[in-house]
Amino acid sequence: MRETILVIDDEESICQSLKAILSEEGYQVLVAGSGEEAVCIVEEETPQLVLLDIWLPGMDGLETLKAIKKINPQILVIIMSGHGTIETAVKATKLGAFDFIEKPLSLDKIIILVNNALSLVRLTEENILLKQKVSHQYELTGNSPVITELKEMISIVAPTNAWILIMGENGTGKELVARSIHHLSLRSHRDLVEVNCAAIPEELIESELFGHEKGAFTGATEKKRGKFDLAHEGTIFLDEVADMSLKAQAKILRILQEKKFERVGGNKLIDMDVRVLAASNRDLEEEMKAGRFRQDLYYRLHVIPLIVPPLRERKEDIKPLADRFILDFTMKEGIEQKVLTDDAIDLLMKHDWPGNVRELKNIIERLIILTPSNEITANDIPPLNIKEYSEIAFGNRALTGDSLKDAKMDFEKQFILKKLEEHEGNISKTAEAIGLERSNLHKKLKSLKVITKGDS
Repeated sequence: MRETILVIDDEESICQSLKAILSEEGYQVLVAGSGEEAVCIVEEETPQLVLLDIWLPGMDGLETLKAIKKINPQILVIIMSGHGTIETAVKATKLGAFDFIEKPLSLDKIIILVNNALSLVRLTEENILLKQKVSHQYELTGNSPVITELKEMISIVAPTNAWILIMGENGTGKELVARSIHHLSLRSHRDLVEVNCAAIPEELIESELFGHEKGAFTGATEKKRGKFDLAHEGTIFLDEVADMSLKAQAKILRILQEKKFERVGGNKLIDMDVRVLAASNRDLEEEMKAGRFRQDLYYRLHVIPLIVPPLRERKEDIKPLADRFILDFTMKEGIEQKVLTDDAIDLLMKHDWPGNVRELKNIIERLIILTPSNEITANDIPPLNIKEYSEIAFGNRALTGDSLKDAKMDFEKQFILKKLEEHEGNISKTAEAIGLERSNLHKKLKSLKVITKGDS
């Protein structure tokens, strides 16, 4: 889309000269002979840049500048004047003018000034989009009562230094909650250091968390900073904290109590200033009762608890979540955006989503890749669990045969017959729809003793 420049001058010859030269540069140029006319154009067209004569009949240049900035403060305005004075330039700058150029105009200077101004406009727009994109990464999607309540809690606790325990099933978005808290916190200018507690072997836990000195053990060829060191003055996120051994939990507890640590192989105490966020998909109270989680560590972490609801408790968020995943994935892959039809949304709403938001995200990305049309319908959505496979393939009909092999053949036969019916017997289209080569589908039909009319 071409950028739009508005030229405001009561001298028609100047308007036409500037329109001609700037049009040659590839810009769309509008002209106005008065401030009043210019204000009407700005309200309708929203130009990116205005070249404004300071001396105008009726509403003068400074008044016009004020009016333009009131309508849209983002529009850049370059003042033109044949009677330029420092005082006028200062007034215009205070009112928000981008720059000031004297008449008679040098067309070369005008082009340079315009290009510089519009480069700034483009840079500003890119920064706004980047900030929106960054903020978008930390947003919880949905407006259900449970997610709205969670968002409100995050907005309250994030600006504090309180330690927070985030609980919820796998795939609900506990990591996203942690990132959102850090993004809104007073420590957002420092790092959020993530620790997957389940992935660190017990013998390496001290080295990973506290770091080690060179030569501390075999293979320690250089000094290494640990996770707590890297998180100094920032935030550390202990994900799946219940998956640590009791020995590892004791080491974590000690550093959280003393707020000091030593690197492995070192003897210097290092001060620690971190905010701690922890997460678990387990019921920590049950884990304590079973002796698998330390009670003192639980109460150290359990300052403010946040519960991330499962997707089955916020099904009204399925559509906005799906729309977001479609937008994110198509933009990332540079492909045309697709839409979910109402019947597709209705089908997604019937599923209980044991894998929660992560499962929904994976299904949406799969549908975008495998659906040839720009519309994703209910027919494009595969069965999401064993019960649905059974209902689609057999309905209330009894299975034939006694063996697993016979049941599998019966399922395949009914499934392929259904797909053939959907595609009016067209072998090529059916093969494409179910992900088989045309020749392989012919072989499958022959082995299942399915008779077709051929490839129409």
